[in-house]
Amino acid sequence: MISSQRQHVILSRLRTRGAVRITALSKELGVSSMTIRRDIADLADKGLLKRVHGGAVTTSTLLAEPLFSVKSQMDVGLKDAIARRAIDYVSPGDVIAIGGGTTAYIFAQHLLESENSSGVTILTNSIPVAELVQAMENKDAEVIVTGGVLSRSNSLVGPIADKVISSLRVNTLFLGTHSVSMPRGFLTPNSLESATDAALINIADRRIVLADHTKWDNTSLSMFASFDDIDVLITDDGLNRSYAEQAKDLLKELVLASQGEPDKEREQNYE
Repeated sequence: MISSQRQHVILSRLRTRGAVRITALSKELGVSSMTIRRDIADLADKGLLKRVHGGAVTTSTLLAEPLFSVKSQMDVGLKDAIARRAIDYVSPGDVIAIGGGTTAYIFAQHLLESENSSGVTILTNSIPVAELVQAMENKDAEVIVTGGVLSRSNSLVGPIADKVISSLRVNTLFLGTHSVSMPRGFLTPNSLESATDAALINIADRRIVLADHTKWDNTSLSMFASFDDIDVLITDDGLNRSYAEQAKDLLKELVLASQGEPDKEREQNYE
């Protein structure tokens, strides 16, 4: 397959999925990862897509939300580091809420494998998170699902979800985000999802956002929270120093988690 044909396939996958991974394209097209990187670089130079770590996303990021199945395989190391650090903010017996998205899902995985999940009640609008809790038969964690309209990110959103959420209260909320805008706040492409995230924020005593450093390179349509609405932002230590300094001034607490095995000496908290 020649370059123009490969690039046509890449753009076709982007139109249907919102994002693509280099490793998956390499396997599908039977070429090396380096070849796919060159194709993506060429398309990025033409303004037809946007390069991200491990792949590419559509340039229509204001309205496009990549499928959960695609996003779950991108920037996994960064999300894993953030998720492990977030476990420290849960105690046995807590009532917590976990929003949609892949970072929140990875957090739920690590939480349910830890002792911190003992006796925890989880409110979630994420189908994958709900299924995960149900699959952990040896845990005494309980899950409450909001109901609502299913989004591309496998999240339940809309008026039904918002009504259920508004009738409840949780100790701590863990939310992902599609993008971070300095100094505005946190955004998502889906206006219904934005409203549901805002509803979750309104019922939480403590609000935590989980966002790897690549989120600062994106932009989106709808803002669901300002920095004033959030208590803790957990990101990774790849965050640009300038962004970290700005975020530190806007938040009660900023946490920079290190990739790989947890290393408390390298992880940084700004309060």
